[in-house]
Amino acid sequence: MGFAGKKLCIDLGNEKSTITPLSPDDARPLIGGKGYAAEMLLENTKPGIDPLGAENVIILATGPITATRIPATGRMCFVTKSPLTNTYNDSHVGGHFASEMKHAGYDYIMIKGKSETPVYIYIKDEDIQIRDATSLWGKDSFAAEEAIKNLHNDRRIRVASIGPAGENSVRFACVNIDLYRQAARGGVGAVMGSKNLKAIAIKGSGFIEIHDVDTFDKYVKECYKAIEEDEGLYTMKRWGTGRSVIWSSYTSLYPTRNYQSSTFEGAEKLAGEEMERKIWIKRKACFGCPIHCGHLAVIRGDSKYAGAVVEGLEYETTALLGANCGVDNLEAVTYANMLCDKLGLDTLSAGGTIAWAMECYEKGLITDKETDGLKLEFGNEEALIEMIRAIAYRKGLGDMLAEGTRRASEKIGGREFAMHVKGLELPGWAIRAAPSMGLAYATADRGGCHQRAWPISFDLGSETPDGKIVERFAPHGKAYPTKYQQDITASLYSLIACDFATGTIGVDRYIALLNAATGWDYDREEFMKTGERIWNLIRIYNIREGLRKEDDSLPDRIHTDPLPEGPAKGRKLSSEDFGIMLREYYEVRGWDENGVPRAETLQRLGLAGKSF
Repeated sequence: MGFAGKKLCIDLGNEKSTITPLSPDDARPLIGGKGYAAEMLLENTKPGIDPLGAENVIILATGPITATRIPATGRMCFVTKSPLTNTYNDSHVGGHFASEMKHAGYDYIMIKGKSETPVYIYIKDEDIQIRDATSLWGKDSFAAEEAIKNLHNDRRIRVASIGPAGENSVRFACVNIDLYRQAARGGVGAVMGSKNLKAIAIKGSGFIEIHDVDTFDKYVKECYKAIEEDEGLYTMKRWGTGRSVIWSSYTSLYPTRNYQSSTFEGAEKLAGEEMERKIWIKRKACFGCPIHCGHLAVIRGDSKYAGAVVEGLEYETTALLGANCGVDNLEAVTYANMLCDKLGLDTLSAGGTIAWAMECYEKGLITDKETDGLKLEFGNEEALIEMIRAIAYRKGLGDMLAEGTRRASEKIGGREFAMHVKGLELPGWAIRAAPSMGLAYATADRGGCHQRAWPISFDLGSETPDGKIVERFAPHGKAYPTKYQQDITASLYSLIACDFATGTIGVDRYIALLNAATGWDYDREEFMKTGERIWNLIRIYNIREGLRKEDDSLPDRIHTDPLPEGPAKGRKLSSEDFGIMLREYYEVRGWDENGVPRAETLQRLGLAGKSF
């Protein structure tokens, strides 16, 4: 109940597929979604494997509320060992693939092995085919999806595909879904490409059974009513995540010119309000979502970027491809966004890596010789666009940048301003004006990530979950709020819930819906403990793969370079203050001084049998 009830395993090496039952009782300790997929990754991979080798697996995961009548339940995640960080990675995506996968009867699809030639997977309920993709190899992601739909003469097929970046094992290649949605972070597209897997196409005809329909429907109605009445969602519906651009820059949170600053003079040109005026033509939504936070953008008129079509721009993309590269031309950033999507690149890592290269060029570490004469300067939109192409096809300097900021900086220098955590380029929320966010980045389970915890609100004066007010720039008291958000998010991402609906629907209502769907009897205490269990399970995996305390760190710039301008001018997060924050975090986590979960912590969480 709530679950489709099956797992599908596809071995590309021997071209065999196996369907096994999934008991809700087996999933219950980890809920489903991200949590259960993390255990599958731990149990189905050996320590130290090459993320781009045949031994790695890709797990497509849905949750017990996916594709139900609850609003905003069209999300899923791709779980794998990341080729960018060499650690655990889950990359979430919306659209309609997740609902189709659930209707086809699968809660999880695990893909292992490697095909000798390019292939794509076609799934229609229990009809599973591995088909030749030679004619698709080399196509961009948009063209590949269209070609597959034409091959099957079916516009309702849902497709997850990679572009040339994935084929060329760019370490931050993404997976595209429904043309304009991406499982972007951590290089899932590169793992698909390393397996010679161009795409996964799926169509289902089943439905999801609910344990207690009357109770479930009662809470579903409450959800829709809450969303309809939430005035705070008005700006999300109207401007999407772009609503945050101006506010972020005003509060010194908008990364600018490779995080040298966090106040961008061109922020208003990249804001949601400007997108509404210039490029958006209609709103879009994921499966079953009344919020419609997505927007279809089209560049029209006599612009040199005319004809570009993309869904967006998301706040993070405006930050990384825009402000962080010093580019304030909305049309240029829109085109760069489209190019990343078509070629199959994570816009955040692409923007972060190119911004780092621009600073290297500024400092003389990269010269005109390496760029073939391209002026790789901040604000040069043509250079931004050309480097996206060079990275996707591994041409010239792009070949080195395709390895990501960490590896590139180890090769030519510039490590002190390489803005990543554990190899994952930082997202679009600056740290020096919100130290709690630095702790969240340093301890996130997949590297620098804003989606595991977003404790900025506590630094700006909101009450913490334990009823306290933290001092914005002081190190103490930030550990518990960060841990709390990480734990609750781990459980929500195992449902799988959407960030933009969670605040309105509320955790208690999600728990009631989970129980009505499955017949379980979760309460808030168990829900939180399950999130903590998932977080520690992933920590076990990461330690097994070589993660150490030294990896729970931040870029040098955060500690050494005060902000040069803006409301938080002069601020930095000293190494000493960060050390205090990290020690407090390990303590509230029940980990030792090296960040290893203590035996009593694992025992309390039912993880004593898991080995590092």
